[in-house]
Amino acid sequence: MHVLKPKHTKLGKNEVAKVLEEFKISLAQLPKIKIEDAALPEGCEVGDVVKIDRKEEEGTFFYYRVIV
Repeated sequence: MHVLKPKHTKLGKNEVAKVLEEFKISLAQLPKIKIEDAALPEGCEVGDVVKIDRKEEEGTFFYYRVIV
């Protein structure tokens, strides 16, 4: 992983359910990321959800994307 690339983690089904419940949204309402994106970890498939950890001056922020 490159030092400037945010950490991308594939979420399990239970984790995805918790995220969707927390934000009260459906899977289709998550922002998208293409399967060809070089930042995705090995073994990701279309329909999986990834968590992106972005470190900024104020702290670490988490973003979620569904793979299309």
